[in-house]
Amino acid sequence: MKILKRIVSLPIISIFLLHNINYNAYSITNTPAQKSLKAVVFLNDSNYTYISEAKKSLEDIQKENNNRIEFTFFDSKGNQEIENENIDKALNNGFDLFVVKPVSGKVNEIEKPLTKIMKANIPLIIYLPRTTESLENIVSAYGKVIIINGDVELSGTLEGKILANAWNANKEAIDKNKDNIMQYVMLKGPSDNVATNIRTKYSIRALNDVGIKTDSLLTTVCNFDKECARTTIESALLTLDGKIEAIISNNDDMAIGAIEALQKYGFNKGDDSKYIPVVGIDGVPEAKELINQGIMLGTAISDLPTEVNAIYSVGMNLVSGNDPLYGTSFKFDETGITIKIPYYAYTKLQ
Repeated sequence: MKILKRIVSLPIISIFLLHNINYNAYSITNTPAQKSLKAVVFLNDSNYTYISEAKKSLEDIQKENNNRIEFTFFDSKGNQEIENENIDKALNNGFDLFVVKPVSGKVNEIEKPLTKIMKANIPLIIYLPRTTESLENIVSAYGKVIIINGDVELSGTLEGKILANAWNANKEAIDKNKDNIMQYVMLKGPSDNVATNIRTKYSIRALNDVGIKTDSLLTTVCNFDKECARTTIESALLTLDGKIEAIISNNDDMAIGAIEALQKYGFNKGDDSKYIPVVGIDGVPEAKELINQGIMLGTAISDLPTEVNAIYSVGMNLVSGNDPLYGTSFKFDETGITIKIPYYAYTKLQ
């Protein structure tokens, strides 16, 4: 009888265990997927090559982490009013994180939209602001904001160092009038952009600091625009009649425009006697290719992969309530809310 009870109980136990296994498997496979973080990114102008590259990099991060973050993009097309309107539209759309690349370099023009985001208690990342004047004072009291910026002083310094190295290595070819002074043309970004003035100042300072005398033949505000740079250099080649010994550009797009103008008039095509060194900032793919070909002298590369990784990792921390730097190697500068991403020099020698 005891043997019979054991035989009968075995199928019952097996059925019970099978039921539990199936139930647990069903529970695991039907656990709701982790909710994606919804991040909205306001681009100042996607016509800038560097900004379009940043957008693409963020899209790549979304693909690599498709269960964690979803980016929505608004293009302000270089207009602060459009950016303000886009921010207003997004405020009531349930976004978890705002990433803002301001259009204007004037604090009083970007304070109002930033304040609206903070009043809505939404975590905020300000990406590569065009001004550093008093911006931290506006947002520092808000506990959910981080500024991600490039080391602007370093970018200009690297431009100057690249030119200095070229001058010292090949001075006879660059110093066309043999006066021991580098005559240059400066292509500047927007006049209201603090980064413009810093890049301009530090590029020349780096040359002067190593004993190279400089003379500005022409300084033109081209607002980071390639076409403006192209027409400016075309005109300068005609009016300055062979006096240009270097072209310093506040970004790569303008440097590329300068190259197009030079090549139109037979310069920078492989003849060392008809070469004018051109330097830029950003490290966009076209500029790096021109450098690799020996057409453009060099650029100060902004570390875009690190920038977008900072947006992603710091943004996730802000939304989750963690310390913003949790699990990262980033550090704040003296402001306590700004992460500075370094630049590095890129020349053909690399």
